[in-house]
Amino acid sequence: MPEQLGFDFGAMPKKLVRVTPAKLATWADCPRRFRMAYLDRPAPPRGGAWAHNTLGAVVHNALKGLFDLPAAQRDPDRAVSLLHRQWKSEGFRDADQAAEYRERAVGWVHDYVAGIDTSIEPVGIERWVSTPTAKIVAEGRVDRIDLRDGELVIVDYKTGRHALSADDARGSQALALYALAARRTLRKPCRRVELHHLPSGTVAVWEHTEESLGRHLGRAEEAADELGLASDTLAAGGDPEILFPPRTGNQCTWCDFRRSCPEGRAASPELEPWASLAP
Repeated sequence: MPEQLGFDFGAMPKKLVRVTPAKLATWADCPRRFRMAYLDRPAPPRGGAWAHNTLGAVVHNALKGLFDLPAAQRDPDRAVSLLHRQWKSEGFRDADQAAEYRERAVGWVHDYVAGIDTSIEPVGIERWVSTPTAKIVAEGRVDRIDLRDGELVIVDYKTGRHALSADDARGSQALALYALAARRTLRKPCRRVELHHLPSGTVAVWEHTEESLGRHLGRAEEAADELGLASDTLAAGGDPEILFPPRTGNQCTWCDFRRSCPEGRAASPELEPWASLAP
């Protein structure tokens, strides 16, 4: 035995919990939803598409396609062409509503591309980044990562109905974790995070410090401890209803697993799939 030979290796190191911003947000939103999304096999059936999610995905895909092209081809008309090519109508009320929001998206993308320097060469487009810490592996896919004056900048596209502020950028755990993971993956400093809100044409900016990044990381590690313990206990035969209780509220309206959660259905009204579109 190692101990008999004078060696003491101590306890086995604790396994790092792999988390993405989406996982952490789902856990904070509702432990039951987390279980249904990431642990239950087979997973419960999900609800149908939401129009605002379809709209966001189309815009993201069009901008990804634009920056995949050579710089000389990145102009507003090409961006609009890519949006038309990517267009889907899932979740909209009817063809007329889909056409209306398609035209809105055309305007957003055209104006956005016209207002930025498309000659830049991002160091990441839909780039997967990852970093281990003392307790977790934080990872995720970033919309765009720029390199400006020797430092990385996290760019996140937004298409929601409300404009965003510096407080939104400062308070985003996702952006902070992306910054930490990007600087580890790409080996360059990263402090600046930006929310590019296409409908309003605004950019919300925050410059993190080591202290502010550390606070976000600390909260992520605390949540990862909780969800990791609950997941391990479930795998060992624990009661899923105790380990992953529902957390009800307005968020239940939008839950993909609403049909499988009676508490969620009782807590909030059912809305049409296009209800979150800007009027």
